[in-house]
This record gives sequence, C-alpha cells and structure tokens, in this order.
Amino acid sequence: MGDEKRHVAALVLARGGSKGIPLKNIKMLAGVPLLGWVLRAAQDSHMFHSVWVSTDHDEIEKVATAWGAQVHRRSPEVSRDSSSSVETIQEFVRLNPEVDVICNIQATSPCLHPFHVKEALEKITLQGYDSVFSVVRRHQFRWQEAKKDTANAATVPLNIIPERRPRRQDWDGELCENGSFYFSTVDSFRKYGSLQGGNVCYYEMFPEYSVDIDVDIDWPVAEQRVIREGVEVVLLMANEDRMSEALRGKLAETTGCEVRQLGAEPLVDVKKWTGDRGLDWKVVAFMGFDEPDVECLKLSGLSATPQDAPAVAVNAAKYTCHTRGGQGALREFTDHIVLLKKKAKSQAEQDRIHRKHF
Repeated sequence: MGDEKRHVAALVLARGGSKGIPLKNIKMLAGVPLLGWVLRAAQDSHMFHSVWVSTDHDEIEKVATAWGAQVHRRSPEVSRDSSSSVETIQEFVRLNPEVDVICNIQATSPCLHPFHVKEALEKITLQGYDSVFSVVRRHQFRWQEAKKDTANAATVPLNIIPERRPRRQDWDGELCENGSFYFSTVDSFRKYGSLQGGNVCYYEMFPEYSVDIDVDIDWPVAEQRVIREGVEVVLLMANEDRMSEALRGKLAETTGCEVRQLGAEPLVDVKKWTGDRGLDWKVVAFMGFDEPDVECLKLSGLSATPQDAPAVAVNAAKYTCHTRGGQGALREFTDHIVLLKKKAKSQAEQDRIHRKHF
C-alpha cells in the first residue's frame, strides 16, 4: 500500500461515447478488456487505497466492477463530447472528499506496468512532489506547419539547425507526454485546476511501454506490444479441479491462454507438453503452488510460487513472489521474467561492445 497517511485513489476515465472506436474501453485486447489492463496494473502496484472507473455507460460499469474497481457514475454535465477530463475529475474529487492524492490513469495505455505506477507515485508520497506525469523520449525533428492561405508558405525548423543536424546518439531528444498517467495531490489540483501544478516532475517511460490506442489502426500495434515478449502461456488445471471441456474453452477465450487439464502427476503432463514443442526445461518458466508441483519447479529454468505457498514448494522454486495467490502473484512473476530478459539482453550487448573494442 502507498502513503498510509493520505488516501491515494486511482481514477480511470472511460466514457462510452468514443469517437475513434465504439466502446473501445471494453474491447478485448489479447484476451483482456482494454480497461482491464490498466486496472490490473493499478491493483497489482499495491499503491492505492481505492481504484475507480468514471463512466456514463452501463456495459463499461459492468466490466469495471468485474475487474474489481469502484464506479463513479458521472453526471450528464461531465459526459458531453465537449466535457474535459479536468471537469470529470473535479466532480469525482467533490463527491469523494476523503481522497488526498488523485491518480488519473489513461484507459488506453495497456502497456502500463505496476512498477511504472509505483515508481511514479513515490515521487509524490516519498519525494514530496505535488504532481507527476508520464513522458517518453522522442528523437524527432519538428518543423513549423506551413499555412496554405499565407503569402509565404515556407517552413522553418523548430528544434534543429539543419546545417548542424545531430546524429541520434549525439542528441538527448525531447521529452513528450505519452498520456499514460497524471498524478497530483488534491490540494494542488484544486489550487491550479490542473494535474500538472505546484512542484511538478515527470516520470520517463521507455517507448515500448508508451502505447496509446485512439483509432482502429492502433489496435494491432498494441496487441502485438502486450504480447511482444514472445512468451506462450499455458494455464494448467490441477487434477482435483476437474473442469468441463466447454468451461475450459470459455476460460481460454477469456484469458487468451491455452488451458490444459493435469492428471495425477503434473510432471508427466508438463514433460509431454515440452516434448511436443521441442522445448528444453531451461526455457520453461513454471509457477506452482503445492507439493505435486515440486519436480516441475526444480526442473524449470525459471520457477516461482506465490508468497502463501507451502514451504515444500517455496524451497523448490527459484523465486518467491511478495504477493499471495490471487492477489497479483502471477503478474509479479511475469514482470520478474521480463526484467531478467532485459538484464540478459543488456549484458549481451555489453559483452558485444567489449569484444568489439578490446
């Protein structure tokens, strides 16, 4: 949990009248409603006392509730096409006076991760800033728009000198808002009428996380981005949790994962699955919970258990989550896998540079 003295609330704005993609906030993206991605990131960060969705639409309210969020049913006055985000947040703050820090997370940013939320929010809760917003570094040369109705339609550069055009590696680039989130103390928000008031700082996100879905053409880009790590996910059902084929199919459709029913010996089934795909155990990441999972936990290249797993499983795993089963442990393990991959890639690049120069 975040600041224990102040009530920290996450607020996702999800109006039903999207002009680009009808009801895009609940359209399925890689097996999860678009809204679900950011709600999951907010909840798994364990930084909020409350997580809200502000909407004017019944179907969006149902999805928000199903994903564990409270719902702010916005008034008609702030549900018009001309209504601004600030007006909606002002209404929310007025109706929820217990909130001290308001964290507006954009529903259309599915690549937001819990660690982004945690690190950014700590700039307010631990470092004393009044507001923080997300940015991405761009290396793009900008030119002034040439107005066709003017006598001279020539253009001029805005951020470069063409005669001294820098190489990418010689230029730090520019920080641009990526729209993923805007956090602010309520006091600052009321004083300045903006989520970027008072003592302001930014939180830089890498380009691969800076995805904003606005029109249909963005959808396949975002879908590839959220699954770009190339990890095939298989959900294994324990022997005692027998499930009908129809229900397994529904679960697979909902999660976007392959669902398999295990027999009495999980190791036998997992060995068959890896053998069918020609996989070595060292490229398998396995998450288990109980004694029957021990051998798979030992053999896998990466393995983990939730924080509340029994000791026999914890001792066999290579990583123990800080979160309990059903409370974000799987997301924590996937973030751990991604971090290890990035570290390995970085080390390989450093080794390549050393070999090249020495």
